[in-house]
Formats: sequence, C-alpha cells, structure tokens
Amino acid sequence: MNVRYRVDLSQIERTELRALLSGGKHASRKLKRAQILLAADAGAGDEEIARSVGVGGSTVYRIKRRFVEGNLERALSDDPRPGAERKLTVKEEALLVATACASPPEGRARWTLDLLAGAMVKLTEHRSLSHETVRRRLAENGLKPWRKDMWCIPQVDGEYVARMEDVLDLYAEVPDPKRPVVCFDESPVQLIGEARQPIPASPGRLERYDYEYRRNGTVNLFVFLDVHRPWRKVKVTERRAPEDYARCMRDLVDIHYPDAEAIRVIQDNLSTYSAGALYQAFPPAEARRILRRLEFHYTPKHASWLNMVEIEIGVLRGQCLDRRIDDPKRLRREIAAWERKRNAARSRIKWMFTTDKARAKMGRAYPTTSKES
Repeated sequence: MNVRYRVDLSQIERTELRALLSGGKHASRKLKRAQILLAADAGAGDEEIARSVGVGGSTVYRIKRRFVEGNLERALSDDPRPGAERKLTVKEEALLVATACASPPEGRARWTLDLLAGAMVKLTEHRSLSHETVRRRLAENGLKPWRKDMWCIPQVDGEYVARMEDVLDLYAEVPDPKRPVVCFDESPVQLIGEARQPIPASPGRLERYDYEYRRNGTVNLFVFLDVHRPWRKVKVTERRAPEDYARCMRDLVDIHYPDAEAIRVIQDNLSTYSAGALYQAFPPAEARRILRRLEFHYTPKHASWLNMVEIEIGVLRGQCLDRRIDDPKRLRREIAAWERKRNAARSRIKWMFTTDKARAKMGRAYPTTSKES
C-alpha cells in the first residue's frame, strides 16, 4: 500500500529552508531536499516535484516520509551508513599487533605495511590483506613499527641525584655578580656549500636549491650562557681539542668575567672538560692562576638536558644555522650577528624545573636509603 505523506511546514521551518537555499555552501543533496519540502508544502504533486528538482519519484517520497515520521532535521540529513565489516577479527587484530611488536623477518631492518600484510596472510586464513587495512588497525593501536626513537636510560643513583640537585640549586640562586653561574657546552657544525647557485624566491615561487651539495669540513662551536643575565658567547674553533677548551676557560676568566671572584661553570662529562686540559695548554703557573677562579659543576651522566646551554644551542641552530654555510669566515660573521642581536634583545632561558619539582616528579626514581634505628 502506497501511503501518501502530506508536508505541512511551520513558518519557522519555511524560513529556515529558504535561508538554507539563499546563502552559504551546502551539499547539493541537502539543497534538493529543502526544495522538495518547500514544493510539497506549496501543494505540488510528487511527479511535478521530481521533474522540477531533478530527482526520482522515490526520492521525493522518501524525503516527505522522513519529514512526516520524524522532523525537519531528519529529512535534511543523511541516513547513517553501516560501515563495512571489519576484515580482521579481534583475535586476528591482536595477532597483528603482536607481530608488529616482534622482530622483523631475517634480512629486513624493520616491518613495513606490505611485510605485515604478507605475514598476516601466512598466519591466518585470509587470501589477501591490503596494507591500508594493516595501517588502520596499527593506527588504532598507536603503532608505527617502521619508526624508532633513540634515547639514553640514565641510572638514577646517589651520584645522579647529587649532581642534578647541585645544578638545580645553582639555577635557583639569587644572582651574584661576584660568583656568576655559566653553562658551557660545544656543538660541531658541518660546513656545507652549494653545488649550483640557488634560484631566489619570486612572487608565487619558492626559493629553489639543488639537493646536491659540497662538504667543506667541520668546525666546532664552544657556547657560553650566563644563567642569571641575558648574555651568551659563541666561539668558533677548527677543533675541539683540550687546548681549545683551555683557551675558552681562559677567555671566561680574563675577558668575559675579569672582576668575578669565582665563576661556577656547569658542563657535561666529556673527558676534555677537566682541570688537566689547562695544564696541557699552559705552563703550570698560568693553569693554576686560571683554575683558582673557576669552580666546575658537572651534570649527571646521560642528563645533558639539565645543562641550560643545550636549549640555547637549539635556538642558535634554528634561528641562524638552519641553512647551507660553506665558509668559516661567513659562519663566524653570521653567528656574531645572531649573538649581538640576541644579547641586545636581552633574551633569556626561562628555567622552570627546580629541586622541589625534581623530588616531586622523580621521587620514585630516587635511590632508597635505610634509616638508622
């Protein structure tokens, strides 16, 4: 039995449908549904509506029925479409996850989507499995077996904690010009030259450069950062030998902080970062003179993140060195310009991690101690 549905729109519904048709961007099927409802409300027959709107008679019938049995929103919207049946069962999906977390096949460095799809065909009764199916199921489980992260796992023992809290307490001190705290580290830089001259940018076109390049050797950057005032210094050297480190310490004492009673230097655990390096570079009396003004504080092993200058080196690389520079003289000029502007802008590293926060966040990692009875 063919039930004939009568559409009676309220004034508010008519206004809403006319506004839908007169402005904004909407899917054409939604606009056609609005036209069908307005025409039906005006008394037009189904065949006339179908011809004027350009749809089939069954579409007119269906839209009118959805309005009468439901409401305006239901008549304008799409019916929910049932999704395709999942190709992998729960057990098969668990098998896929376990396979992706296991070692890849012999001769392969890592799993790929195609390798996993092939493995699942062998392990299940599926004749084929697309790599898109594999990708979606892995994505739902947060897995990307073709990617790896490298990280260092520090051993949080008494020595680690002692060094960490020593550095954090120095950061938290009230600034004392007579006893400044300076972070120190180094970073190598590859000198890269262009194989062909780049094409400059122009309106509507990005700058273009050849993927080929020339290697022009490496230089080393020694970087100082004052913890309590907006000052940094970058020294470019050809090497990173103990003698280069010793000259940096002499510059720190004689040039950068000539009036300081003691300079607290926070640095990593490289073998060249030692008092012995100064005796290798200078006569004993000169080495002793410099060392009397220095006080070394070392970050824990595998904890270079505690050295504030690491952040500054990251800023330097992002703002100044993220390009091809092939000449040491040009590199020195560019770094010097960056350094002057950053010092003039009084840029600082805002350090938020404190000893109290370390004890709160890393309390479980702290070594346990036995209490005396």
